[in-house]
Amino acid sequence: MEVDGIIREMRKHSSEKNREGMARFGIDIKYALGVNVPVIRGMAKKIGKDHAMALKLWKTKIHEARILASMVEEPSKVTESQMDGWAGGFNSWDICDQCCMNLFYCVPFAGRKIRQYSKDEREFVRRTAFAMMASKAMKDKGAKDREFVAYFPLIRKYATDERNFVKKAVNWALRQIGKRNARLNREAIKTAKEIEKMDSKAARWIAKDALRELQSDAVQKRLRK
Repeated sequence: MEVDGIIREMRKHSSEKNREGMARFGIDIKYALGVNVPVIRGMAKKIGKDHAMALKLWKTKIHEARILASMVEEPSKVTESQMDGWAGGFNSWDICDQCCMNLFYCVPFAGRKIRQYSKDEREFVRRTAFAMMASKAMKDKGAKDREFVAYFPLIRKYATDERNFVKKAVNWALRQIGKRNARLNREAIKTAKEIEKMDSKAARWIAKDALRELQSDAVQKRLRK
């Protein structure tokens, strides 16, 4: 199926009610059709991995087509310039997070991009760095602890970024890394307690929310197993 056919299929599942719901959750709906993610995942399964198709879907600018692009893209074929272009085009937290969870966390140069994007002043690009950390902690079973330990200084440094979409991603990264295993849990709790002492409303929120989960009976019980 060509791109035009895919978009026509998407439009069959569009919903104004869904678009209104997306807007309430802070998603930019200018190019959105209001298609549910499970529908997009079903389309991705039918298409399979296809680098050329991913590039074409991204160029449409359609919200759901870009999410689909992240699902069908081949990690080994992603270039740094392509990744920079996609990250620079993020206009909503959900596209950012979907791209990170579906694709960015597993590209060969993910670690380098995490460090690069954390320094970027653009809100969604900086969010990308921490969403990649969280995604990697959740999904990359083969990653070594030392990789995540190296991210704690970045988490501390940018915990004072008061922008909503950044602070929530920093919090997400801290929590996911801290739930990976007992050692990282201890390091994450230590980092959260350091962040808690910072003179920043965002930092205190990040620390309090992370500590509540990381020190919870449910998390501690799971990690002891």
